[in-house]
Amino acid sequence: QLQASGGGLVQAGGSLRLSCAASGRTFSSGAMGWFRQAPGKDREFVAGIRWSGSRTDYADSVKGRFTISRDNANSAVYLQMNSLKPEDTAVYYCADRTYGPLTATARVYDSWGQGTLVTVSS
Repeated sequence: QLQASGGGLVQAGGSLRLSCAASGRTFSSGAMGWFRQAPGKDREFVAGIRWSGSRTDYADSVKGRFTISRDNANSAVYLQMNSLKPEDTAVYYCADRTYGPLTATARVYDSWGQGTLVTVSS
């Protein structure tokens, strides 16, 4: 079960840190991804991280501004979002892939959190 938190309202240029707790996850295979969906738009990949090793991946639109990290001991993944822009406004979802490589393809992720709303005002 995934529980996302940390969303809120922030001014452009500000920062937020999203958290995703993966309760019951006791293995280090697979990957965790963050996706987002803005009103009227498709869900898109934001960032991802393998549960083991150092592999991470980012959408071009967030490279250099967002950083994904993990805490295996607590089965948690974080998304540090800096220099936020109004176009980052969306519901952010964490998703867990039990087995397999890190990917930006949403349909291969096995479980999803409930989403947390990020609103960036101009």
